[in-house]
Amino acid sequence: MTTGVAVAAAPVNGVSLKKHNTTDDLQGYAANVFHGKQEQMVQVCAHLETTGFIPTAFLQNEVNWFYSNLGIDDDYFRLESVETIANHIMALYGAKIDSFTKQKSGLEINLEKEAEDSSVYIHSSVPGVSQVKGPQCEKKIDETFLDTSVPGNAFRVESYRSNSSDMASQIRCYFVTKCQFVNASPSAEQETDIEQVADKNFLLKATEHTRATYEQVMRNVLQRTGPVIEMYQVQGTREHRLIIGYRQRSTQGFFSAMSDLYHFYDMYSTRKYVEQFSNGVTIMGLYLKQMPGSKAAPMEHSIYQVMKETSLLYCLPTTPLQTFFKTNVLSVQETVYGYVGWIFTQHFLNRLGKEYLSLTSILDAANPIHEEVLTKMKKRLRTDTFTREYILDIIQRYPELIKLLYANFAHVHYVHARESTLQPTMSYQRLTTLEHLTEEQLLKKITNTTSNSHEQLVFEAMLTFNKHVLKTNFYQSTKVALSFRLDPSFLPDIEYPTKLHGMFLVVGSEFRGFHLRFRDVARGGIRIIRSRNREAYSINQRTLFDENYALAATQQRKNKDIPEGGSKGTILLDIDQQDKPLVAFEKYVDAILDLLIIGQTPGIKDSLVDRVGKPEILFFGPDEGTADYMDWASQHARRRGASFWKAFTTGKSQSLGGIPHDIYGMTTRSVHQYVLGIYRTQGLKEEECTKVQTGGPDGDLGSNEIKISKDKTVAIVDGSGVLYDPKGIDRVELLRLATSRLMIGSFDASKLSPEGFRVLVDETEVTLPNGDVVANGLSFRNTFHTNPLAKATVFVPCGGRPESVDLYNVQHLMDEETGPRFKYIVEGANLFFTQEARLRLEKQGIVIFKDASANKGGVTSSSLEVLAALAFNDTEFAEHMCVKDGAIPAFYAAYVEEVQAIIERNARIEFEALWREHQKTGQPISILSDELSVAIVQLQEQLQQEIALWNNVPLRETVLRRAFPKLLLEKVGLPTLLDRVPDNYVKAIFGAYLASQFVYKYGAKPDHFAFFEFMRENFLQ
Repeated sequence: MTTGVAVAAAPVNGVSLKKHNTTDDLQGYAANVFHGKQEQMVQVCAHLETTGFIPTAFLQNEVNWFYSNLGIDDDYFRLESVETIANHIMALYGAKIDSFTKQKSGLEINLEKEAEDSSVYIHSSVPGVSQVKGPQCEKKIDETFLDTSVPGNAFRVESYRSNSSDMASQIRCYFVTKCQFVNASPSAEQETDIEQVADKNFLLKATEHTRATYEQVMRNVLQRTGPVIEMYQVQGTREHRLIIGYRQRSTQGFFSAMSDLYHFYDMYSTRKYVEQFSNGVTIMGLYLKQMPGSKAAPMEHSIYQVMKETSLLYCLPTTPLQTFFKTNVLSVQETVYGYVGWIFTQHFLNRLGKEYLSLTSILDAANPIHEEVLTKMKKRLRTDTFTREYILDIIQRYPELIKLLYANFAHVHYVHARESTLQPTMSYQRLTTLEHLTEEQLLKKITNTTSNSHEQLVFEAMLTFNKHVLKTNFYQSTKVALSFRLDPSFLPDIEYPTKLHGMFLVVGSEFRGFHLRFRDVARGGIRIIRSRNREAYSINQRTLFDENYALAATQQRKNKDIPEGGSKGTILLDIDQQDKPLVAFEKYVDAILDLLIIGQTPGIKDSLVDRVGKPEILFFGPDEGTADYMDWASQHARRRGASFWKAFTTGKSQSLGGIPHDIYGMTTRSVHQYVLGIYRTQGLKEEECTKVQTGGPDGDLGSNEIKISKDKTVAIVDGSGVLYDPKGIDRVELLRLATSRLMIGSFDASKLSPEGFRVLVDETEVTLPNGDVVANGLSFRNTFHTNPLAKATVFVPCGGRPESVDLYNVQHLMDEETGPRFKYIVEGANLFFTQEARLRLEKQGIVIFKDASANKGGVTSSSLEVLAALAFNDTEFAEHMCVKDGAIPAFYAAYVEEVQAIIERNARIEFEALWREHQKTGQPISILSDELSVAIVQLQEQLQQEIALWNNVPLRETVLRRAFPKLLLEKVGLPTLLDRVPDNYVKAIFGAYLASQFVYKYGAKPDHFAFFEFMRENFLQ
């Protein structure tokens, strides 16, 4: 029977803290009883006699001691064979002899038996003490069985402590068995029924109370993202049971980390259970008591601190600073803070020095060679001076500084208002005992404590982190990853010349990530970054922030036609978590939502310390590795109660009102307008032009470029390899692949001419028709865009890694005898060329249109998709924008056509503006593209601040009637649009429309009267 106070239903993501739950169920599980124990003892004695290892005079005593004195659970004797038990008794006898001869103070027991379906571990265990050395059984159980458990291959754990009166000589047993589920593949209706999804042994052993408790926890887990935590006090005892439910494979090393946590608070466990369920849920049960004679806070109080800190451990169960936590040097909060500080320092420690700054003033940043040298030098200085390992080594030398820096952080972000209760939490009590130093005092302490300038720089960087955190979910009881909203003003101008508006750092057990934006209202994709090996991961770690910044900056320039500024999110998967992109994405989104949604439920979603001072909304879109996750993000925001859920993500499925870029070729429509613009201005016929394309028929941009074009494509490079035919690749076969979204590995090679070939990435020693031998297909694929065979009228990169062409390999795109291998380049893939490489190519006479100009169709489509979500209420949105059962609403179909027309129009007018300015000034198009983008963005911001223009109501309405899509105006009407769409968004629409139309007509450097003339001709008549 269970009693407890009524508790409001927890939100979708959260920890339930039921503070007055009690139970009279003393056992929780039926006791293990092996009735054949006596008979087995006789068989073990007989077997040992045949070995002759233990003297006959001692044999019976040794067997009796093993069976009766060690407190080994009966399950061990039921599971193990006579031979295994005899071997373990002999091992212990040998250990006794070894202990005696070496004069050891005690007997160390360490027995294990591992098999495919079950394993047993028995070892000496001092209660309340984490093992820093020794067998590390729990760590092994985590890594081998629990971290990898999935419904098709799951393992349950039972663990028992012997009840010897001499606590120092107690042992602990672990029994790991493969699950045998009642129903291995439950339906949606069955997955909430514990009788259907549980392991058969669990149902046999668990009491009625345990089954009911676990079923409720399991149902909550299925509705949430994070862990669900319940606690029960057993009536008549001081035992407390902690029940923790979470999704399988959503954390790592959690079982062993929880032991470290309750040990820190002077508790030990008598029993522990980990149960798996075929619906993908894991539930851990910990039966906890306080150490006899403990001087720690009473367990009735400290158990709640364990519950609060469980969510921190769930986010980051293990870190390189774990030893400090295990040995009680640092608390879990201090350990996790130190880990986050280490990550921050890796990315933002100012390591370039005064010499670099002096060099920048000497060299000419406008000179491509100088710029490339500075870029390479910057990368080298960052990596060679302060490696990750060196920074960690410094942090580990000074745990006392971590404590002080954590106290500085906590005094700002720990919500003291909640401590007005009669019993302040232990977090608060601990905080009041720590020395609180001012910033000046901390700097002095760092200087006096550290032994050199490098060490000083590391801890000063952590103090910089403290100063610039505006909001965090660090103290939220409900979190799945740690998120920090940072003030980006600490970024040095010399490295990051364009100021960021907002910056998020997110840290989870599977990943680290950023979200950067250049304006309050901003849009951009979320990209998952994978690493092929540890070397690639190390490089990705070093370049993560810079790549994110560059992508967001490109997005900012690309977004010049729309109201949203540029943003970008990156999620770098840990090297050992490459198979968990969805888990990482879900945690990243949920952690950021923690900072966007105001918490109002004490113990579940508390209010945070908010130094931002105003509500924020982020808009996410699909990017590499996240295209299939946008539906989940939108629906999760809805479940979390976000008012902006309809507009939170773009790239959603059509049933949720999304406009898929790939189905409607939104990105390609912009890129191809530039290709057509080249043909038009140069008097070329598309059918007679040759083309090389990276990004194959399996991708969005690549497949639609194939479908929409009529040229003679001679080479395609994609993830599977290289397809080449100088006579032109068979277009019918290409269309087949593009329609089915298949890689070139599926191309019918019989349709190639005698001079054509296909080389796949896993092939080696391939002889080409011209006699050349390809030693390695992967290297050939990665560098084919610089191969002499890659030669055509036009090159259209539709895929590929950033900086595929830089100043060091750009010369390979030019032949000493015949000149450039391509006459024209339209950069569909983001950042395929460095700016220095583009300028070098233009100097050689190649016409190149960069990504920020060409690849903007997708962002325009996404912006107009969001506008529709903001314009309609929920009922109207479902009626007009949601495709149900394949039936496309008439409004949706017409709106898609209007979006496509807007994309093509914007691409055409920008192409004409760039070509006109290029012909007039002779400036490189790559420079003009940036100048146009910067001019539009700056004018947008000025116009949004220009009160007189905005307050001119007739002018405002005239501009907005032209800026809003016609179909929305017809369906909803301007007054309703202005009522529903947020004011800052409408102002951004007003500024974006005027700025882009003006700059495209008059250029980036118009005369002083141009804007007056523009307004008079277009809006003031």
